[in-house]
Amino acid sequence: MRVAMFTDSFLPARDGVVNSILTTKAQLERLGHDVYIFAPEPCNGHREEGVFYFRLLSYKRCPGYSLSPFPTNKCEILNDLDVDVIHTHGLLFMGVRSMFAARTMKLPVVVSFHTMITDAAKYYAPMPIPEWMTNRLFWIYLKQLLERADSVVAPTAAIKSELLSYAPAMHRVDIIPTGVDCERFRPDNDGSVIRHRYGLDGERVLLHVGRIAFEKNLDLVIEGYSRLVKKDPQVRLLIVGEGPAKKHYQECVREMGLEGRIIFTGFIPDEELPSVYAACDASVIASKFETQGLVGLEAMASGKPVAGINYRAVKEMIHKGENGFLFEDNPDSCSEAMGSALDHAEEMRWSARRYAMGYSVELSVEKLVELYKYSIERKKMVLDGKVF
Repeated sequence: MRVAMFTDSFLPARDGVVNSILTTKAQLERLGHDVYIFAPEPCNGHREEGVFYFRLLSYKRCPGYSLSPFPTNKCEILNDLDVDVIHTHGLLFMGVRSMFAARTMKLPVVVSFHTMITDAAKYYAPMPIPEWMTNRLFWIYLKQLLERADSVVAPTAAIKSELLSYAPAMHRVDIIPTGVDCERFRPDNDGSVIRHRYGLDGERVLLHVGRIAFEKNLDLVIEGYSRLVKKDPQVRLLIVGEGPAKKHYQECVREMGLEGRIIFTGFIPDEELPSVYAACDASVIASKFETQGLVGLEAMASGKPVAGINYRAVKEMIHKGENGFLFEDNPDSCSEAMGSALDHAEEMRWSARRYAMGYSVELSVEKLVELYKYSIERKKMVLDGKVF
């Protein structure tokens, strides 16, 4: 099968969408399928072999991300590649691009709903627009996108339910989480180099992995940590990643007198991530923006429990005492859950691992290939006039 993946973000930018594409692409290729990436060209001149780039306009409020409004010859490229299905991971410009290309080429489209863009829009809007208006406009657009696709991928049951409430006429929506690579993320990985590098030998370590952005709700993690460290001075918080809100949070940490206890590592290469998870005792997610929370599964596959916010997809993933603890949207609750995850880390090591193995990349891609096959057959029936 030949698959064209359209995305609004790709390397060198790193976020949940990029990680999902890379993991899924690698497994599809291991199974013998061909995968081609269509993405906006990076503004720093970076190029990846085998990626088809669109000319761009950079997005100043969000460094590393871009938009691509210019005309292109991508339909000719799709035709030359003899693509069977278009899988769009981008909901904005590349979502529209993929729909135009599919219509022109008479190809089926699968849409993965990775990002709750309605939640993030208020942080990046170029002008002050009432939140209710932004939400309404986005959902009018997203309803059209989702209901025109041949099928839709929702990472979790919570997201499927939300999508159905806004776009009830979707042809088919399947729950297919991005799979976690349980061979890379293992309980027997060695985190000693990471602990030594950041001065964490002998400490109890909490880990936050992800893009440092306002919608990730890091304020809550830092506030919760400030309460936890008063009870347990041995705890350290390792924040891994880059993003537009990093300076803001570093300033918050300085003002709270937590420098040295909260460590910002910046970007860490993908090949070091298994060692990063191995270096921690527990992980934390406070983002209400997540449609899945892949970093939580990576932590669990590494044998680490997760303290996560009791909201949307994160709520669905965490089971108290089996793989982590939930907390409400307040610092005291967050502090308590993080402390519980640290205190019970060893006893949840293997139950967390077992839970993650139920979301392996092999199982997820197997479901995705079946959805591709369904979408290809459905498109043929539509073109034959057998389905409307």
